[in-house]
Amino acid sequence: MTLMPAPSPPAPQPGQLRGWHVLAAMVGFFAIVIAVNMVMAVSAYRTFPGEVSATPYEDGVAYNKKLAQLSAQAKLGWVPAASVTPAGAVLVQVQDRDGAPVRGLTLKGRLERPATESGRIVPVFHETQPGTYLASPGRLVGAWDLTVDLTDAKGRLFEAERRLTWP
Repeated sequence: MTLMPAPSPPAPQPGQLRGWHVLAAMVGFFAIVIAVNMVMAVSAYRTFPGEVSATPYEDGVAYNKKLAQLSAQAKLGWVPAASVTPAGAVLVQVQDRDGAPVRGLTLKGRLERPATESGRIVPVFHETQPGTYLASPGRLVGAWDLTVDLTDAKGRLFEAERRLTWP
């Protein structure tokens, strides 16, 4: 019995996709993805070293003071409310945690535009009724941020902020 030789594989056609083509395409694809990721990571690191502030220690100390101030405010229990009267004045009403008006406060405030620091106004507040303080900043239009420091006779400070809108 004579064995017949095994048939030889067909000759490759020009442009036919072979296994090594697929391997080369996959390796090339991932090499390009990794290279682009490396370029982006190096570029991000060089342009932003991670430093947000030029004075991080001082910022941390100021933040700790702010936290202490907020804690002291919470212990006071004052509840300020600010609004614009129909006449265009700024009205600030302050109550304690029991709802009684807080009298005899000194208010220092400022009105600023939300998007810019130009046009800052320093309103002068007067107590018109117990716990009610009024200031007439003049003719205003649009949105303004009110920041007010309320201080009592004992020197206790309460800081409040509110966005007010004039027609």
